[in-house]
Amino acid sequence: MKKIPGIRFFCMALMIFPACNKGTADKQSGSGNTDTIGGSVVIPSDPAVAGSIGFFMNEWVQKSFTAPAYTDMTPPSAATYTVTVDASTVVTKVSPSLFGNNSNLYMSQMVTEPALMGHITKLHPGIIRFPGGNLSSVYFWNTTSGNKPADAPDKISDADGNSIDPGYWYGGTTDSWSLSLDNYYNMLQQTGNEGIITVNYGYARYGTGTDPVAAAAHLAADWVRHDNGRTKYWEIGNESNGTWQAGYRIDVTQNKDGQPQLVTGDLYGRHFKVYADSMRKAAAETGKPIYIGAQLLEHEPASWATATDKGWNSGVLKQAGSAADFFIVHSYYTPFNTNSNPPEVLASAVAVTKAISDYVSLSLTTAGVASKPVALTEWNIFAVGSQQMVSQVAGMHAVMVLGELMKNKVGMASRWDLANSWDNGNDHGLFSQGEGASGETKWAPRPAFYYLYFFQKNLGDRYINATVADSSAGINAYGSTFGSGEVSLTLVNKAISAQNVQVAFKNFNPGNRYYWYVLTGGDGVTGFSRKVFVNGTGPSGVAGGPDNYATLKAYSASAQQGVKVTLPPMSVVCLVVDKK
Repeated sequence: MKKIPGIRFFCMALMIFPACNKGTADKQSGSGNTDTIGGSVVIPSDPAVAGSIGFFMNEWVQKSFTAPAYTDMTPPSAATYTVTVDASTVVTKVSPSLFGNNSNLYMSQMVTEPALMGHITKLHPGIIRFPGGNLSSVYFWNTTSGNKPADAPDKISDADGNSIDPGYWYGGTTDSWSLSLDNYYNMLQQTGNEGIITVNYGYARYGTGTDPVAAAAHLAADWVRHDNGRTKYWEIGNESNGTWQAGYRIDVTQNKDGQPQLVTGDLYGRHFKVYADSMRKAAAETGKPIYIGAQLLEHEPASWATATDKGWNSGVLKQAGSAADFFIVHSYYTPFNTNSNPPEVLASAVAVTKAISDYVSLSLTTAGVASKPVALTEWNIFAVGSQQMVSQVAGMHAVMVLGELMKNKVGMASRWDLANSWDNGNDHGLFSQGEGASGETKWAPRPAFYYLYFFQKNLGDRYINATVADSSAGINAYGSTFGSGEVSLTLVNKAISAQNVQVAFKNFNPGNRYYWYVLTGGDGVTGFSRKVFVNGTGPSGVAGGPDNYATLKAYSASAQQGVKVTLPPMSVVCLVVDKK
């Protein structure tokens, strides 16, 4: 569920020996819990890939850290809190599929927008979803505007049974404000990303042909043939349980295969198998394997939820638990249409991510279905009223969500979305579309972009534990290591006061220097700010961040007297420590 038109953190990277060299002469039995600098260091083994990550790890590669240009800084002389980075155990290798985003059909042809393309290339989300949310349920990839299939009705039923214009969308659109299928593929190729495609499930419900499910599955299979191996990951439907979705309710007088008026998880699961069978046969013809995902709910339905929601997971898993390659969930973390404050927004990153992981696991166990990869193919916040979505707090939240997804071993994630509409700041878009009311230039990055950029820039390839000694400090810590030997620590200071932190290490000896980037809200604001400053450099306009983000110098200091850093109020720091 999302709107259709109409952060802060500290990241610190520290260094260890490459985990790929396990078994060498450097490994010493029993020395994996060295607490002091100068102790012996062992190379931890990589754990088995978790079932909840699975094939999303297939394209994992080791990362090498290159020391950036820097400005010498004086670290704090003393620290109030200690964060311990434990490089003795690898929790999981970092899935390369966690940093994705969503395109949509109303954000331009993309390849015609060099500024947008440049930012996407630098950010490198890895995966970009298409055609975007609810519109996938009324999307026909293989035709041009106005040329709908003969069995796609002129009117469909909404949730209340009213007859409405579905507003179909088409893959062959040439409008400058829309996005064609060809240009989606072109955008991926030019920016070095790959896709995940959501096929039209609603058509299997509202189609008026003699066998609407077969017709819809055939349309999806033809897309797989046309795609010819460019896309590995496919979803069948988008939020098909939702009352807002085309196909949730159908006009049974137009239906010819005896489907019920309202969709159920059991029905979707049976239809899923028809789709998957057709799509896999098409993939076999191309000789290119694909992975197909089925939709689940991410949380226990409330007492007031629809009967569809209450039976969704059990019905889907009963019918399609063994047929699906992975399971899909969506979450917008904060309560819907609520003016959540900064602490509430930030707290949701930890609590909701853990709850999603636990509930999906429980659903699978209850249904007797083995663990499979989990993909959070839409996520953001629903907080409204204080321009939360376009604030630096949204950036802090984004970093925390990614850290929590690594901790909970989720396989894939794609944030909603690259661009949307202003709506007085209730805008999920990572980039502005340049609406006059926003005061931004077209394709100007919002604060969350900068948090995501610097987080990924300083993130290693293996997730390790990082612990804050005092749980009341209001600091979240996320550690990782680089294959080239460094360790990355991301620190998020949720407090409204500055805090000095000393970093302690297990199984790691710091080298000569450490480097860091500090991200803070604009003008000393500790609430919701539309600005972000990186190492003291901010935007030239009313919102966003520094134009020269890609060439900004890091801060740096000697690591010989220990690693200390100041965390400004409501901030994020990304820091890398040289290996010895």
